[in-house]
Amino acid sequence: MKLEEAIILAGGMGTRLKGVIADMPKPLAPINGIPFLTYLIKFIKDQGIEHIILSVGYRWEMIREIYGDIYEGINITYAIEKQPLGTGGGIALALQSTKKDDILILNGDSFIDFDLKTFYDFHKRENAVLSFVLKEMNDFERYGTVELKENKIIEFREKKYIEQGLINAGAYIAKRSIFEGLNIPQKFSFEQDYLEKKVSEGFFYGYKTKGYFIDIGIPQDYNKAQIDFKKIWK
Repeated sequence: MKLEEAIILAGGMGTRLKGVIADMPKPLAPINGIPFLTYLIKFIKDQGIEHIILSVGYRWEMIREIYGDIYEGINITYAIEKQPLGTGGGIALALQSTKKDDILILNGDSFIDFDLKTFYDFHKRENAVLSFVLKEMNDFERYGTVELKENKIIEFREKKYIEQGLINAGAYIAKRSIFEGLNIPQKFSFEQDYLEKKVSEGFFYGYKTKGYFIDIGIPQDYNKAQIDFKKIWK
């Protein structure tokens, strides 16, 4: 079994990075002179992804100019938000350009190192509607945490300082039909309007990894990525 399609959420403005990067979409923030998005595309290309749908909005033409319709052999499709649709609306729009039953979804401003085949096998074995890559973290308050019972996600907890916990690392495998039959608006938050409301139904599963994780959304971690990526991407 192989996963062939991926959505990358690449519409962010990078408001908290405005003093650090130029006026560009956050996924284009340069890490050692290379757009962050390029690292994500390379990572999933190396694991067999053949078609990427970029969910774009803010200054999306800059992204199109770099990646075009084919980038390093991968077909690129653009799901363009004419007005901000929120994370959920962006995913729903991008899903219209997919063809396979299961789709990889990545946040365009974070990176988690995981094995896609193992993750996909997990997703199929659990017959999940939505599977999450989860990362165990120590001494943090920037992220909410995820509670598991066996492999099933039973609760999302709000951000607060915690000594140890599992976080949502921003990588998912979803059934293409994930939003079908739901009465949801065109603009909605994936996290608040979908995940938090649906978690009690028992179809979300968490795949734990010890892989490297970073979210470049704040200057401190954006600067950390400049150092870390020199070691990871040799």
